[in-house]
Amino acid sequence: MEYRALVTSEENKTFFNSITKKDTVDLPDNDTLIKVKYSSLNYKDALSASGNKGVTRNYPHIPGIDAAGVIEETSGNKYKSGDEVIVTGYDMGMNTYGGFGEYIKVPQEWIVKKPDNLTLSESMAFGTAGLTAGLCLRKLLTHGLKPEDGNVFVSGVTGGVGIISLMLFKKLGFSVSAITGKLDQEEFLISLGANEVIDRNTLDLDLISPLQKPLYSGGIDAVGGKILANLICSTSQRAAIACCGMVGGLSLDTSIFPFILRGLSLFGVDSAESLIDVKEEIWNNFSSVWKLENIDENIKDISLDELPGEIDKILKGEQIGRVRIVYD
Repeated sequence: MEYRALVTSEENKTFFNSITKKDTVDLPDNDTLIKVKYSSLNYKDALSASGNKGVTRNYPHIPGIDAAGVIEETSGNKYKSGDEVIVTGYDMGMNTYGGFGEYIKVPQEWIVKKPDNLTLSESMAFGTAGLTAGLCLRKLLTHGLKPEDGNVFVSGVTGGVGIISLMLFKKLGFSVSAITGKLDQEEFLISLGANEVIDRNTLDLDLISPLQKPLYSGGIDAVGGKILANLICSTSQRAAIACCGMVGGLSLDTSIFPFILRGLSLFGVDSAESLIDVKEEIWNNFSSVWKLENIDENIKDISLDELPGEIDKILKGEQIGRVRIVYD
């Protein structure tokens, strides 16, 4: 069966993307064939689509770490044809053909059945970015973080993880400081629930002080590097931070003082390899207690043909918010 996909190919060590017709017989030999209705664009997808061998080893390849659709065939025993499902992470889109094609074939162990009170389109308004935000929030709430504990922060707040983290915090009644380098988006961020917008350049510095004024009872950091290093030192007693990004740098040169004098907890969050039952918990939360009724208001819908241009934008740091790919 023929289908359309964005295929990243390599020729003379140069990588290029094209919308190409493929056949489902070439999909991996996994147990469940899914007709993809929606996907979404993430930074990891853009890396795969630009030939990053740390993400994808072999080309040609179909990126896309997110997919939501309908099961057409399955030899597994967990789901049946016609089930509406969500697949995020694991090896999909990395070395297994992913959601930038109209069909995927994956193991049933990677699949979450879509909750009743969530549409397929809403699920890809969240996508891996939303799942990551939810996993971060889960860590903080499990640690005991409450709105009455004080102000929280979100860094990298105009990205997919950041926007959904901000919206989730606001949904649960927290006061949120939004940290961004895109100060022209201040009005937009306040409309989503930010109580204040902070210029990231005030934090993107060598460590200001090993123990700074306590400003935050917790937060979600999607940046890393010097910004995270300074945020760690700006936490209050028994604060907790969930870290899930590294666009600000791979190293962390910070102080031990917040850990041993204030009892700081720093949680690392990886959504791709999270246990499937934890992913199910997050998706069920998105359909109930964490339901964001306005999630579709802050999503850009595109066709598969428009995807290459959006990949270029996200690689240049020009992307604001979430991009959802809609298939016919």
